[in-house]
Amino acid sequence: MTKAEFVEKIFSKANLASKTQAEAALDATIATIVEALKGGDSVVFTGFGSFKVAERAARKGRNPRSGEEIVIPATKIVKFTPGKMLKDAVK
Repeated sequence: MTKAEFVEKIFSKANLASKTQAEAALDATIATIVEALKGGDSVVFTGFGSFKVAERAARKGRNPRSGEEIVIPATKIVKFTPGKMLKDAVK
């Protein structure tokens, strides 16, 4: 599903006045989630799932071209854990 299709679904299900309002609501939601994750918080939607930031440790890897061993630096990643309602709906 593309963003435009998602906005269309929000527009029809929420009975908003325009698709512009639906898109603004989606953009605000995404921006709020990003801000919370940047600040180190987790975002939990009970039943749907939770987003959290996890640390990935530095590790050794190989350059596929030369075969040379390289060090892949530590980084932060976003993890999503689905909630019970979402898991049950997808089964």
